[in-house]
Amino acid sequence: MISDAQKWLLFVSLALTGWLLYLLAPVLTPFALSALLAYLCDPIVDRIEARRVSRTLAVVIVFTLLLIVFVIGLLILLPMLQDQLVKFIARIPEILNWSQQTLLPFIAGKTGVHISQIDMDQVRSALTENWKDIGGLLSRVLLQITDSGQALVAILTFVLLVPVVTFYLLRDWDDIVRKVHDLLPRRYEKTVTMLARECDQVLGEFLHGQLLVMLGQGVLYSVGLWIVGLEFALLIGMLAGLVSFVPYLGVIVGLVIAGVAAFMQFQDVIHLVYIAIVFGVGQAVEGMVLSPLLVGDRIGLHPVAVIFAVMAGGQLFGFIGILLALPVAAVIVVLLRHAHDEYKESDFYTP
Repeated sequence: MISDAQKWLLFVSLALTGWLLYLLAPVLTPFALSALLAYLCDPIVDRIEARRVSRTLAVVIVFTLLLIVFVIGLLILLPMLQDQLVKFIARIPEILNWSQQTLLPFIAGKTGVHISQIDMDQVRSALTENWKDIGGLLSRVLLQITDSGQALVAILTFVLLVPVVTFYLLRDWDDIVRKVHDLLPRRYEKTVTMLARECDQVLGEFLHGQLLVMLGQGVLYSVGLWIVGLEFALLIGMLAGLVSFVPYLGVIVGLVIAGVAAFMQFQDVIHLVYIAIVFGVGQAVEGMVLSPLLVGDRIGLHPVAVIFAVMAGGQLFGFIGILLALPVAAVIVVLLRHAHDEYKESDFYTP
């Protein structure tokens, strides 16, 4: 049993750690990102190292592959997305005009509800005049950043620090884990190790698997919408894949946006059916192939629990909370399973 002095020491240590993390939050972002990248890449480095390759060389190989993928993405995918985004912005006045002349009268005719008219002409005029200035605005922002020495140094520090810190963390990852394990109290070493391994398995499956599922869904949706002939197939497909980490949200967002875009582009119902087929097939492939193959059932999060975790994370910590909600929830599930087993074996539960 832990003595009262040890309990107070543990409490004070946790409080001081939390206080330091709060004070150092502005400078912790590159280190947190580096730790995440090192954690994701460590299994790949371990597999290469198992082929009798030195740890440093294995890290260099992984870094080279990541750099190639990143450059390919910048050279191929990013210009395509940027082109579709610019075209979409250019179509905003047309979308507003269609909404005013077609959508609002249709809603009023079918439901009897007359939505208060928005001054679409003024909105359309403002967008038409200003959307072409986005490039100039970005240039001015970039100029201001370059003029501000502190901001420029911060950006360069972030860009240069993340690869360097990631390299050293990845090279020494096994040593860091071993040293942390050696510091564990021997009385609780077995329990903590068991929980850490199970959490590592759950997080590994979630982070690697879910990222691949999101990428796979984005590709499926984009290709399907491209076959249908939708103008913004890549932009809408990738957006739907990006938000698909929340159950059914990717399908809902993709259907709504693609449906509106298809109706404006083709002005018929048959293409809406094609859009529904694309997302139906994508959802079926995700449920029957991608998720079982890449993620599996180890996480054990009910869809309602996933939605609640994402909403709670966003409410408490904003966008960062949304990103961290599901990994944290997966770890909590592991701890709750262990607490449930301990409760079932306790004297309080048994007669």
